[in-house]
Amino acid sequence: MKPIIAITMGDAAGIGPEIIVKALSHPNVYEICQPVVIGDMESLKRAAAVSGLGDLTIRSIAEVKDALFEQGSIDCIDLQLLPEAVPFGQLSAAAGNAAFHYIAKAVELAKAGEVRAICTAPLNKEALHKGGHLFPGHTEILAKLTETEDFSMMLSTDRLKVIHLTTHVGLIKAVELITPERTYKVLKLADQVLRTAGNANPRIALCGINPHAGEGGLFGNGEEEEKLVPAVEKAQAEGMDVFGPAPADTLFYRAMRGDFDIVVACYHDQGHTPVKVLGIEAGVNITVGLKGGIIRTSVDHGTAFDIAGKGIADERSMLEAIRSAVELAPK
Repeated sequence: MKPIIAITMGDAAGIGPEIIVKALSHPNVYEICQPVVIGDMESLKRAAAVSGLGDLTIRSIAEVKDALFEQGSIDCIDLQLLPEAVPFGQLSAAAGNAAFHYIAKAVELAKAGEVRAICTAPLNKEALHKGGHLFPGHTEILAKLTETEDFSMMLSTDRLKVIHLTTHVGLIKAVELITPERTYKVLKLADQVLRTAGNANPRIALCGINPHAGEGGLFGNGEEEEKLVPAVEKAQAEGMDVFGPAPADTLFYRAMRGDFDIVVACYHDQGHTPVKVLGIEAGVNITVGLKGGIIRTSVDHGTAFDIAGKGIADERSMLEAIRSAVELAPK
């Protein structure tokens, strides 16, 4: 069966509703999955109108089992949290609050086994805070709702998958945070997420921290030997196919050539830069390690308040996020 994917609408004042209706107007989406939107029916109707997709039918449903999953018709679990039309491009506490509850509903459905993965449209952090939910973003919300402590950010394109040891911290702090324990946990997460998705023997490459992966102690202060090598040896002893630590500048080329299934990056820009070079519209942000095996994918951009409501938002990242949700959903 095609997996059922929950798509959360994000902030109604941003481009989330637009990229959702545009993405779900592509016939190939229904060829690979059964999408159900969690959000606001009227916002989706308005987005369809400004996007020139007025012939789309937006159906309000109460439960996943009521969905038709038909091309030309969008099934929406309407939580009715927006009292009136939220102005495009303006901060709204109501929209921030609603965005939080769309995620909470998606997690509820995933825990119950009614959906196989979650795909999120962007939310606005300031609006989220105004709505009373003091989280930095989606990842922290999902971790809280699933009671998850060990998780990681993964970026994916059709040519490259990257998972991170550290993300939104300064470079010096990132090196401090890298430990053999953290490295091992992320190697394990990388192995598990690809195995769950159907890859029987994932090939994992680990980047070095320093240029040339330290060049045998020539660069750095032995960080590779202290923080990375013990984790690699432990993972290999357990049967994981792990290569490295090795120079990052060649690992990404080799991964895109097909030598590896996923690359483990040590810090934010080491992993993000090669993915962004492939194109902003191609990248997908994925949260892995959530309890219950829940997979969450997301567009790799924000709410774009400056263009919301103009019908010009690009849906390609949403299409990629849906594709990645299907690819990584538990088989």
